[in-house]
Order: sequence, then structure tokens, then C-alpha cells
Amino acid sequence: MFSGIIADTGLIKSAQNREGGLRLTVATEVLGMDDVQLGDSIAVNGVCLTVVEIDGNDFSVEVSRETLDCTTGLERQGAHINLEKALRLCDRLGGHLVSGHVDGVGEVVAFNDIGESWRLVVRAPQVLAKYIAVKGSITINGVSLTVNRVAGCEFEVNLIPHTLEVTTLNELEKGARVNLEIDLIARYVERMMQAEKEQNP
Repeated sequence: MFSGIIADTGLIKSAQNREGGLRLTVATEVLGMDDVQLGDSIAVNGVCLTVVEIDGNDFSVEVSRETLDCTTGLERQGAHINLEKALRLCDRLGGHLVSGHVDGVGEVVAFNDIGESWRLVVRAPQVLAKYIAVKGSITINGVSLTVNRVAGCEFEVNLIPHTLEVTTLNELEKGARVNLEIDLIARYVERMMQAEKEQNP
């Protein structure tokens, strides 16, 4: 589990093909690898991946073809990515509970400076739109954000200068594709309602 509070922005140093998937080597600056062991999970642009090699401040992960098919941004060598280590039970939950399992890929519709912050509008896949609610939580490329407006499949968030400074969201532009993870609670509520309908048709 993660919180959506980014600890570092890294760089994909290499992306090597591995039987349809990829082996990524990621360079970090301030993430700190001293307490990371092989097999630990790190969220890379919102995608939960398993560490398979550690070399100083660099680490390697393997990405399956299935993961590549439902995410974006992991295949680009030289790309900057958001990084977060998995939560420990004693950690503060500064954002919201994030699983690192991307639900779909959205598209940036608008990204503009509105003075004290930046307004980001994203079009979500239609299948995800029903899970996105005003004042609810959404994860964009691993960053926990609050939804301010919803209109059909489009939703809007505001980014404060600090968020732009410590994440890669400052690189977004119209047409960019982003990884989306909906709020865990919304998924479970829908499943509970569906189960109740099945029991009481």
C-alpha cells in the first residue's frame, strides 16, 4: 500500500525488453535505498513494482506485458517518474490509501496557471468515470489529489506550487497520457451494492 505522497522523482536509465515485458533501471536522488530490500514494492508513476536489483541509489524492477498494456510512461527511457516506497504500519497517511494498481489511462484536456495554483483537467476512460466524485480522492501518476469538479468523463484538480515542485506533474501538457487509480473505497462500495442486488433481484 502507498499514500500518494511522492518521496522522490527518478529517471528511467534503461528499459530493456524481457520476453514481452521490460526490465527498468531507475536512478533516484533522495529516495534512500538503505532500508529497501529485494522483493520490496516501490510505486513508479503510480504503478506498484517489485525491486529485483539494487545498485547504490539505483534499483531495477521488471514490468509484465499486462502491466504495460494498462499503464503509460514506463516504457520511455530517459523519462522522469514519481517514486514512493510502500507504507509501513507506523507511517503517517498524508494522502489516501493507494494500492499501486492502475485502473486506467487518462488524457490531459487542459493544464493552465490560474494564479495561486494550476488547474489540471483530465478525461478518464468512461468505465472509470462513475467512480470519480467531487471532493473524492484520485491518483494521477502516483500523486494523491482531490477532485474539485466532475463533468461527464472529465474531472478537475488543482495543483499547488509545492506539488509541482516535488513531482513530475509539472511536465504535463495537453494531450499527455496519465496513470489513474480511483479511490479504493469506491470500488468496494460498488462491489457491495452489486452483491446486494444479486442476492435481492
